[in-house]
Parts: sequence; structure tokens; C-alpha cells
Amino acid sequence: MKLQNKVMLITYPDSMGHNLKDLNYVLENYLKGAVGGLHILPFFPSAGDRGFSPMTYDKVDEKFGDWSDIEALSSKYYTMFDFMINHLSKHSEYYKDFVKNKDKSKYKDLYLNWDKFWPENRPTQADVDLIYKRKDRAPYQTIEFADGTKTNIWNTFGEDQLDLDIRTETTKKFVKDNLVNLANHGASLIRLDAFAYAVKKLDSNDFFVEPEIWDLLKEANDDLKGTDAQLLPEIHEHYKYPFKVSEHGYFVYDFALPMVLLYSLYNGKSKRLADWLRKSPMKQFTTLDTHDGLGVVDAKDILADDEIDMTTNELYKVGANVKRKYSSAEYHNLDIYQINTTYYSALGDDDKKYFISRLVQVFAPGIPQVYYVGLLAGQNDLKLLEETKEGRNINRHYYEVDEVAEEVKRPVVAKLLNLLRFRNEEEAFDLEGSIDITTPSESQIQIIRENKAKTRKAVLNLDLESLEYSVEVNGKTVDFN
Repeated sequence: MKLQNKVMLITYPDSMGHNLKDLNYVLENYLKGAVGGLHILPFFPSAGDRGFSPMTYDKVDEKFGDWSDIEALSSKYYTMFDFMINHLSKHSEYYKDFVKNKDKSKYKDLYLNWDKFWPENRPTQADVDLIYKRKDRAPYQTIEFADGTKTNIWNTFGEDQLDLDIRTETTKKFVKDNLVNLANHGASLIRLDAFAYAVKKLDSNDFFVEPEIWDLLKEANDDLKGTDAQLLPEIHEHYKYPFKVSEHGYFVYDFALPMVLLYSLYNGKSKRLADWLRKSPMKQFTTLDTHDGLGVVDAKDILADDEIDMTTNELYKVGANVKRKYSSAEYHNLDIYQINTTYYSALGDDDKKYFISRLVQVFAPGIPQVYYVGLLAGQNDLKLLEETKEGRNINRHYYEVDEVAEEVKRPVVAKLLNLLRFRNEEEAFDLEGSIDITTPSESQIQIIRENKAKTRKAVLNLDLESLEYSVEVNGKTVDFN
């Protein structure tokens, strides 16, 4: 199925029920009409990182189901699957073959060798300092072959996630085969996870390396020719990076909106929000929440540094059960620029503020993505957090099917589902249409969406201070209750 301009739900295969069949049941029985697309977070056999350390893309982890379950969902919803273009698990058969057979392995060129990457007498400390890295040390790991010899492999992320060498023919074939396989199993979109880290180049910071990053994106795009699948490069960083990708015609993420909107709801002023929405491309997916924390660095230069600090401090003050330590090394936080919380709890578990945040998301440029915990206005899961000591698990509650049935009866959730149905059906949200944003006063914002044919006009009037709002379509008031 081709991508559609409808709300996309982000969920793990086992977060609404225990498997993909349960997920299908929940969608059909409790979320009908509110969800048009589905980002199923990694469902492949994996050795960690909640699926983001895949061992293979050839099969579905049997605890979730099989390809028939994936195809059943992709026949009814446009779907997005993940492809980790930067790395692959050490538990994969590819890696095991490499360790066993070393230079005789057909996969010897799959992984990026740290030692061979550098010229003689390098890397220097200056080289290592230049790298944009996720660790406080050089990003490599020493591996041992079956014959007892050792070498070093690039290792940007977790212990199990070894970096691929995207320059070699072996890796290019690996990428193409897997992208085509995912498209053939129904992917409308393929999310290139950790995309900006994939290209490494001497004398660069190894993050979003130009022009090579564009060559990689073009190759991946060419791999998908003849299929319905499109690429969505994932970049959690300063907005200049997704804006560059957008200029090349691809869909991008808006990871800045969550912090910008929190700032606006915390201080009751509309200017920063209006400025950001005016800049944003229409060919994007908006987020307020994902499986990761709230991105702070994504909002840099949209909000001033003191405004980001104010938002962060206020979040820890007014957010429900949000503590700084949950985003620290004590709780295995990988990224110091993310805050671990549900969006509902970031707004103090306040139904009205939360609904307003989703109203703004619906009227923003692009297609809304709603994380499953956010769809159910979920509170911070402190029990799961403390059981696992994993910071991001505060926003990764496991819902039983019966629990979903109860949650959708809550007034805030029922109202949100009606809002999402409205977004899916209303032609005013045409991506080829227009958007007009004004700020009648310091606290007010008006967003007007009109379709290309100019037959449907939706208007949101919102006061961020008093929290009064109205929605009209072609002059008629819309009620979401």
C-alpha cells in the first residue's frame, strides 16, 4: 500500500497485547478510523535495544508472529518498517561467519574495520575528538577471531551493534537485498535508523558527511525503484539536517515540535511556536512522542538556550513523576540530549493541556505520528522503569488488550481518537494545500489549513495562556466530545 495522508501509530509489536495478532485486534476493535498508518518498531530477531540490534531482516521474531501477520496489517494500513543502516548485531549469522572464517568469510567486508580505516600513526587524539560520538571514548570494539587474532571494529552505539561499512559491494548488496525484501513484505515507508552516522570519512566528524551522505541516500532510493516504498531518514539533531534532507525531496521528521510546544504551553506565549510552524515543510511526519526520550538538541536555535533551559527545568517541576535521574547514566540513558517521560506526564497528566497539544500537532504541517502510549494518554510507568533501570522504559508501558479496552473509555482518550478520525477524514489537511499561521496576541495563535482545491478550510484558534480553543471547518464549529 502506498503512503497515505493519515495519522500513523508508532508501536512495538508487543505493546498493545502480546503479539502482532493482538495488535491487529486492538486496531480493528478499539482504534477504528483513528489510525491510517502503522510504524511497527523492529519486529525482527534481535539481540537487544528493544529490537534495534537486529540479527537478520529475513524473518519476523516468532514471539511476535510471522510475515503473514505483518502482511495482514500492511493490507489495511500503510506501514513503516525499520532498517538499521548503520549497524548489525554481533549475534547475527553474518558476524559469526566473519569471526569463524576471518579473511575467507564472504562477509569480511560487511563491517567497518577501525584499524584499516586510519592511515599509519592515526587516529590521533585530535581525530578521536573530532568524531561526533555517543560515548566518552573512541567508538570501536576489539573482536577476536576463531584463530585467536584480534582486530577493532567501529562501534558507534551499543556493545552488540557493530557498524557496517557502507562503501563495500558486500554491504551495498546487503542493504539492497534487505530494503527490497521489506518493500516486498508491504512496507510503504522504510525508516533509515541512525542514518546520519552511516558514512565515515577521514578528517570529518563522521556525522551527516556531505556529499557522501547524498550518494548513500540515492543508492538506497534507487534500490527501491519499482516498489511502492519510500525512505524516511531518521536524524535526531539540529533542524538544519532534516531541512537539508527535505530540500532533496524526502519526507523528514519534526523532532523539534515536542519541546517547542512544551515551551509554549508552559509559558503561554505563541511566537516561538508560530515561527517554527511557518518554517516547517509540509512533507514531514510530526511527533510529540516516540519510543525514545524528548529530543532537546532538536529544538536548538528554534528556542534560545535559556528557553530550552526554562522548558527543561519546568518539565522537571510540573511534569508528573519526571526526575532528572531518569535521564541519567544511572538509568542507562544513551543520549544526554533526551528527557525520558511520556508527553501526557510532561504536561502534568492534565487532560486539557494534553488534548490541546494534539490539536496543534494535527494542524501543524505534515502527517501526525502518535506513539501508542500517547494515543492512550499514558502516564509515566515508574514500575517498569525501576524494574529495568532503563530510563526510556518510563514511556514503554506494556498494555494488555483488556487494558486498552478500558483506556479508550477515558474521556481524554475518546476525545483524542475523535480528533484523529477528524484529521484522517478532513480534506482541509491536504499536503498540497496551504497553511496560514498568525498570532493575534502574545498568547494566541491561529492556524488555517486549506486544501488545494480551496473547497475545505479548517481553522484552529487557540489561546495558550487561557487554554481556550475552537475549531471550525467552513465556518461550522467542530466538537470532539
